[in-house]
Amino acid sequence: MDQITDDFPKLMEAIESARYAHSDGMGAFMCFMAVRLLAMHRVLKPTGSIYLHCDPTASHYLKAVMDAVFGWKNFRNEIAWCYRGGGVPRDGFGKKHDLIFRYSKGKAATFNVDAVRIPYSEDSAQRLKYKAKAFTSSGTYDNYEQNPKGKHPEDWWIMQPIMPSAKERLGYPTQKPLSLYERIVKASSNEGDVVLDPFCGCATTLVAAERLKRRWVGVDIWEKAHETVIRRLQREGLEGPRGSVGEALPFYGKIHYAKEPPERTDDGETAAPFLRVKERVKEPEGPKWSRQDMYDHLLNQNGMKCQGCDRDFDDPRYLELDHNTPRADGGINHISNRILLCSPCNRAKSNVFTLSGLRRHNKKMGWMAK
Repeated sequence: MDQITDDFPKLMEAIESARYAHSDGMGAFMCFMAVRLLAMHRVLKPTGSIYLHCDPTASHYLKAVMDAVFGWKNFRNEIAWCYRGGGVPRDGFGKKHDLIFRYSKGKAATFNVDAVRIPYSEDSAQRLKYKAKAFTSSGTYDNYEQNPKGKHPEDWWIMQPIMPSAKERLGYPTQKPLSLYERIVKASSNEGDVVLDPFCGCATTLVAAERLKRRWVGVDIWEKAHETVIRRLQREGLEGPRGSVGEALPFYGKIHYAKEPPERTDDGETAAPFLRVKERVKEPEGPKWSRQDMYDHLLNQNGMKCQGCDRDFDDPRYLELDHNTPRADGGINHISNRILLCSPCNRAKSNVFTLSGLRRHNKKMGWMAK
């Protein structure tokens, strides 16, 4: 929490908005997701896409978090996964869709539309049997013909979830249909690319990747996850009969299993550089203080006084912890670079002023305590 507050203030605002608008539990879930999405941003290739599935309960909060991590300009699609079946409420419309957010790291993201085209509806096929006019925002085109490979898919997909009696069902309540994952893998990767699922569960993503000749990485906190992956690959005919972790796969060698996270080779590069500092400065050695430790230290040292305008307060809740040299200019999180400011001074300082610059600004504007 301290690191997100200091280094990713926009992300922290998205988390706090979920907490205030919904509940502490939703705020905690957003924090849980935020640290993982930051890690996903770090390892995502410039040509890659990330797909995040959620239900309508948390979707609007998660979208704000993803905007903060990946940048709102890198939002690509909000896919509505629609399905039928089950009961409906008496006092409202049936809730029969989930949402899948697609984000990229930039404009170079892979999108293979021909790999995921769908058949035209009977009405469309009949209407386009002969050349017709097509109307778009940029003009009218004569002689429009249907694409022989199929229709460009919309951002709403009708796919039934796995029925309880289906052969594909493995007993996991959150299991998704393989066809859903295959469409995602086809659209946003090519043969030989790497597909990563950080919540691989019952290995549906990994099966889709293997069947489509992609390399894959699956991560899961469950200690028996690798055994489940092996069994699933065996069941799908993609793994040898002995079930060894080293069994050969049809396309890309062997399964490698590790309990320890791989060692980073990027020298601790920032997860989302456009959100963080412009220049990294090494923190002084020694035990790291929490934000609360620094807050208490500065209160004991300076009392309940804003260091930006010299106003005294009768309640420490009016004072906020900030940096002297802004993080955007390379300021560090160490206590030596920390100050306490009242809320108006903190907003005025923003990422523009140092403390001395803020005080000069306050004197010029006549905002210093008299």
